[in-house]
Amino acid sequence: MNTLVFDIETVPDIEGGRKLYDLGDLEESGVAKAMFHLRAQKTGGSEFLAHHLQRIVAISVTFRGRGDEFKVWSLGDEKASEKDILQRFFDGIERFTPTLVSWNGSGFDLPVIHYRAMLHKLSAPRYWDLGDEDSSFKWNNYISRYHLRHTDLMDLLALYGGRANAPLDELATLYGFPGKMGMDGSKVWEAFQAGKLAEIRNYCETDVLNTWLVYLRFQLMRGQIDRQRYDSECVLVRKVLTQSGKTHLQAFEAAWEQDA
Repeated sequence: MNTLVFDIETVPDIEGGRKLYDLGDLEESGVAKAMFHLRAQKTGGSEFLAHHLQRIVAISVTFRGRGDEFKVWSLGDEKASEKDILQRFFDGIERFTPTLVSWNGSGFDLPVIHYRAMLHKLSAPRYWDLGDEDSSFKWNNYISRYHLRHTDLMDLLALYGGRANAPLDELATLYGFPGKMGMDGSKVWEAFQAGKLAEIRNYCETDVLNTWLVYLRFQLMRGQIDRQRYDSECVLVRKVLTQSGKTHLQAFEAAWEQDA
């Protein structure tokens, strides 16, 4: 099966901001405020930074492999550099050639990953293969919007029309899944400044769990799995979360409606 759901969490690229806006030795919070202010001026109000000015502090994943293999974790440890986290992400693709699944991955996560990987001079030949090395990738690769080797669920379910996009939190909640727990993307920078990277990683892990469960519903809808298989996949996830020994994963399982 080899399916990898992924999600990233980001903070302002302080060093990039210093370079682009000539902010010198201004302390980090001041650089971030300047970056937000300049972005709001450019957009007419939104402080959400452009993709190339985001720095990745967490990549969380779920991995569904063969047999009963199901895992959820954040790449690297809390001391891992952005370069190391990105390298681990691409190493997994090189090794397993999984189906990638995301929520708005085409619109946000992957473009940020691309820019940051180039910054760190990383190489990801399997990810970028368009059929030159493996002919099957000509018809189904990670880059094309309309191929399912990377399935951006938000984009696909809206039939590639932004007007129909749905927030993951709301859709997951409607389907009986926990949705967001304890944090959202707008609070990540504040949490990061407070040294709460563990909480950011935990939050990111619950996001990929929500995405995996929505993806299972999608696979049921499109006939790739039947109801019995869907139920057994949910039982497997519940078992892994319950036995994880991790409070945030056990809380996720407890908040998950039993008949969802």
